[in-house]
Amino acid sequence: MKHPLEDLIEAKIAAAQADGAFDNLEGMGKPLAPCDDPENILFSRVVRDHGGAPEFVILARELADMRIVLTETGDRTRRYEIMKEMSMMEAKIDIARKQFSR
Repeated sequence: MKHPLEDLIEAKIAAAQADGAFDNLEGMGKPLAPCDDPENILFSRVVRDHGGAPEFVILARELADMRIVLTETGDRTRRYEIMKEMSMMEAKIDIARKQFSR
């Protein structure tokens, strides 16, 4: 069963081709970039373009922020707490990285 807008879309594409809208596009004649997840390439691109990242990347950013706070903290008790949090964060990053690579 055809989608109701399929004919309209095909007509718009044909008109754009006739007008030369697809001539001299960037990357024309070059191979497409390799894709490790072809089924979800559009979803992955949208997520990446809007600042999304794998969990282990987000956690690594938080860990980097913790390191900055640690260097700026003089209180020994607070430093100890931050180092405990950093240790837990490193474990979370390892787990997230293993899950991502499956």
